[in-house]
Order: sequence, then structure tokens, then C-alpha cells
Amino acid sequence: MPTDERIRRARPDDIPTIVDLVYALADYERAPDACRLTAEQLRTALFGPAPAVFCHVAEHDGEVVGCALWFLNFSTWRGVHGIYLEDLFVRPAHRGSGLGKALLTALAQECVQHGYERLEWSVLDWNTPAIDFYQSLGANPQAEWTTFRLTDAALAELGA
Repeated sequence: MPTDERIRRARPDDIPTIVDLVYALADYERAPDACRLTAEQLRTALFGPAPAVFCHVAEHDGEVVGCALWFLNFSTWRGVHGIYLEDLFVRPAHRGSGLGKALLTALAQECVQHGYERLEWSVLDWNTPAIDFYQSLGANPQAEWTTFRLTDAALAELGA
């Protein structure tokens, strides 16, 4: 359970706001047309019969203004799960208020409570404010790794 009262686990009634936050993140990351998330998809992922995605939200005066969407990964080298943070976003008007750090703290607490040994995420190379923020928390870039992705036609072709 997060110790910062502004942070809590997402509830089904948060879905429309979380979807809006994801679209705001896509816009911030200069890829608004790449986001196709629907409320139904997110509802199923978070609250369906076999949830594999989890979410913490940040509130200000009872309004959800930030979120951290995450899932479990597994380190074969360490032999334990970890958390992969897919999206972290706080509305611009609420940045600098400690909500981003509080969301990351809640995920670190999840790791500690469950024996997970890693909290990992990706950040765009140009996003220096985020990089500086993450490094101020003690996070280290994994510069020796390159992320690869298969989608769309290439994924369909390989999977056929």
C-alpha cells in the first residue's frame, strides 16, 4: 500500500481519465497518432478475468492528474520478477509537486514488498527533464542496450 495519500491503485471508474492521460503522454512524446488505446481495452487489461497490467494513480484535490501503468517482467539472471513501467505521466500543471516521485516510490514499494529486484522503464533520448529527474532518484541508464520492436506488417509477416 502506497504511503503517500495522493497515490492509490486505479479503480474501474478511473478508466476514462487514465486513457486521457495516456493520450496526453502520446502527445507529449510527439506521437499522438500512434496511440490507439480504448477504454474497453484498458478496462480488460486492468480489471478483466486475467489482469496482466496494473496502475497507480496520483490525485490532487480528488482529481486524478497522473498515472503509472506497469506490468511484471522476469529476470532470468536474477531468477525473480520485476516491474516494467510502461507509462508514467503527470499533467504539466502538477509537475514539480512530487507526484511523479510519489508514483515511482509506490512502484519501488511494490518491488520491496513482493521481492521484485528491478524497476525498469524506457525514456526517449530527447526527454532530458525526465532523464534528469530519474537520475536524481538514483536510476541508471542502460546505455549498452538497444530496444527492438516488431509491430504491424513486420510482426504479422514473422508470425505467419
